[in-house]
Amino acid sequence: MKKRIRIDFVSDVSCPWCVIGLQSLKTALGKLEGELDATLAFQPFELNPAMVAQGEDITEHLHRKYGSTPEQAQAARENIRARGEALGFTFNIEKRGRIYNTFNAHRLLHWAHLEGRQRELKEALFKAYFTDGENPSDAALLVRVCASVGLDAARAQAILESDEYAEDVRTQEQFYLQNGINSVPAVIINERHLISGGQPPDVFEQAMRQIATQV
Repeated sequence: MKKRIRIDFVSDVSCPWCVIGLQSLKTALGKLEGELDATLAFQPFELNPAMVAQGEDITEHLHRKYGSTPEQAQAARENIRARGEALGFTFNIEKRGRIYNTFNAHRLLHWAHLEGRQRELKEALFKAYFTDGENPSDAALLVRVCASVGLDAARAQAILESDEYAEDVRTQEQFYLQNGINSVPAVIINERHLISGGQPPDVFEQAMRQIATQV
C-alpha cells in the first residue's frame, strides 16, 4: 500500500534554484512512484517583493543585493545552466537579462490550484521566463501562459484586472516568513519536515523514503 505524503513547495517564479529543486523533486518522485502517493502544492514566496514594474538588470541586481561581480554572476548562471541541463531543463542565459516582479504570477498560481492546473502553470511560467526569456510580470504573457495549460484566458485577464487572490497570496507569504522560511526553494513534507535548496534528486528520494516510514 502506498504511503500518502503532502509536499508544499515554497518558491518564486523568478528563482532558478527553484526550477532545479522542482526538477530534482520530480525525478525523486518518479523513482518512488510505486511507494508514495504524493500531493504537491506550490506556495508563494517573493524574492523581490518591491521590484519595480519594469524590472531590473540581473547583473546589476545581483551586485546590489549580494555584492556579486559580473564574473561571479556569470559563473553562477553557468552553474545553474549546467545543473538544469543535467535534470532536463533548459536555461537560456542569453535570453534572460532582467528580473521582474512576480506577485501577479503568484495570484494566478493560487487560482490555478483551485482549478487543478497549478503544477502545469508553474512549469509553464518557469519555461516562459528561464527558457524563453519572457517577462513574467507582463499581463499578456501571463494570460497566454494560462491559456496554454487549459485555464480560461478571460478569467485570467479578469483576475489580473482586479485584486482577486491578493490577500490570499500575502497571507500565505507571511505564514511562511513567520515560520522561518527566508530563502527558496523550501520543500516542506507533511507540514513538518523541511528540505532547503535545489538539492540533488537522491537527497529528496532518501528524505521522502525515510519520512514515509513514519507515516
